[in-house]
Amino acid sequence: MNTRPPLVLIVDDDLAVRESLKFALELEGLEVDVWPRGADLLASPRLPQADCLILEHRMPGMDGFALLAALQARGCRVPVILITDAATATIRRRASQAGVRHIVEKPLLDSALIESLTDILGSRPAGRVRKTP
Repeated sequence: MNTRPPLVLIVDDDLAVRESLKFALELEGLEVDVWPRGADLLASPRLPQADCLILEHRMPGMDGFALLAALQARGCRVPVILITDAATATIRRRASQAGVRHIVEKPLLDSALIESLTDILGSRPAGRVRKTP
C-alpha cells in the first residue's frame, strides 16, 4: 500500500508564487516541489513520480504550453493544472487541446486551486487532498 502523500510539481517563474503555493499545498498534506523554469522540471528525476503538475502559462523562455508539448513528446501524461492571469477563449481552447485538466486564474484568492487538485487527486477528511487508490 502506497502511503506517501501525493506529489505535486509546480513551475512558475515568480518566486513569491512558487513559495506561497508550496506552503499552502504542504498545509493540505501534499508533497510539493517547485521550479522557476520548465527546463528544470524536465531535468527532474521526480517527474515520473508526480501525481499532478501545476504550470504557469506565461513564463520567459519555455511557456506553459511549450512545456506541455515537451512533456507530451516524452510520453508524460500527468494531469495538469494551468495557472494564468487571463483565461481567454484562445487559452482555454489551447489548454483543452493540450489535455489540461483545469485552468485556474490569478490572483489565486479563492479555493479554485484546491478544488482542482481535489478533482484530480480525490478527497480526504478535513478537506485534505490525496490520490484515490
